[in-house]
Amino acid sequence: MCGIFGIANHKDAAKLTYLGLYALQHRGEESAGIVTRHCKKLLSYKGMGLVGDIFNKDVLKNLKGDIAVGHTRYSTTGSTTTKNIQPFYIKHKKENLTIAHNGNLINTAELHGQLEKNGAIFQTTMDSEIIAHLFTHSNEKNYKKLISNMLCQLQGAYSLVMLLNDVLIGARDPFGWRPLCIGKLNESYVLASETCALDLIQAEYIRDVEPGEIVFISKKGIECLKPPKEHKKSFCVFEYIYFSRPDSNIFGSNVYLTRKQLGRQLAKEHPVDCDLVMSIPDSGNYAAVGYAEALKKPCEVGMIRNHYVGRTFIQPSQFIRDFKVKVKLNPIKEVLKGKKIAVIEDSIVRGTTSRARIKALRDAGAKEIHMRVTCPPLKYPCFFGIDFPTKKELIASNQTIKEIAKHLGLDSLEYISLEGMLKSMKQPDNDFCTACFNGKYPVKLPKKLSKYILEK
Repeated sequence: MCGIFGIANHKDAAKLTYLGLYALQHRGEESAGIVTRHCKKLLSYKGMGLVGDIFNKDVLKNLKGDIAVGHTRYSTTGSTTTKNIQPFYIKHKKENLTIAHNGNLINTAELHGQLEKNGAIFQTTMDSEIIAHLFTHSNEKNYKKLISNMLCQLQGAYSLVMLLNDVLIGARDPFGWRPLCIGKLNESYVLASETCALDLIQAEYIRDVEPGEIVFISKKGIECLKPPKEHKKSFCVFEYIYFSRPDSNIFGSNVYLTRKQLGRQLAKEHPVDCDLVMSIPDSGNYAAVGYAEALKKPCEVGMIRNHYVGRTFIQPSQFIRDFKVKVKLNPIKEVLKGKKIAVIEDSIVRGTTSRARIKALRDAGAKEIHMRVTCPPLKYPCFFGIDFPTKKELIASNQTIKEIAKHLGLDSLEYISLEGMLKSMKQPDNDFCTACFNGKYPVKLPKKLSKYILEK
């Protein structure tokens, strides 16, 4: 769930990109990079770790230029190595192309094979490199047609911020899986994954890049290339449930208010007789407020989060996830002892973190623990940018709700219904991808992926 950012026509482009990535840090904690253009040359700085640790004043001072692209990475494809840090950039026939990609392509194997047959030499294990090779293999002279033709060959999820010479480009796949918005700061245009990045640099939100749209930003201003016909939308519902920051507006709605409504709907479907409602910080916080309001029960802070520990789900290895679960949250015994509690969770993926947290609540003296979840059971792999690519990783694909409850050490467990979840969104129900819940993928998966699902 990478974070991408771009800005054109601003003397402090690198500094503002740094701030934009800082606001988007929650979308990926593995690595980050910034590329600027100065005197027709690309300047770059990348590193492993958090945005604030990678960049400093001296680094940003050396990233000269009035146009910049930034990326903070959460890996779903490609290994955790320095060569896979984005933005990815190339020079070809006097043309400089920089790419920052959020999402996953599903026809990577097919395109990779075709490009290698035509002489392409791949340097990374990222699906994003496919885009660069499609660019170099094109004979189209008109850069707008070139970009359009290139993107037409991609299948899957992509929100892109690219830099072609002195033109900043934003694009979204026709399904609109991942968010991307346009902002304006005085005479400068900004592209960002979420509106929280615009807020930090005090840019005005203009609108979202539409699904299938390509936006070209240059000294002349902004030009838009719309798709020839409207396409079925498939917004990732997990953006609302987990990934996006609560102060962001995505897909036309506010994340905080949507999560609160999910809590209200969950209370309507699965109320519980409890002494208090609490969340699993942080993404469960806002649904817990809505759940408690609907039941007219107190919403308490039952666990304190150590804010110096990152998000466990987006860590690249299970070992790091396990360790961080233990140090990330600490229960408040005086609040929980002898109480019947309703615990609101945003999702249960592998069950590892939930089991450890429930044990901690039991050890703190909770009398009864009833968990309520703001999305349906996750049963199917995601191939569009979320890190659960096999069925065997998903606890709900192998166990019933009662079995999961027993495994986690709960007195009861209930999930919101698919209909109730979609009802809580302000967009039409059919505008969302729900494949991870019901296996109904919006696109026909390539044979290799289909076989992968069946085998795993």
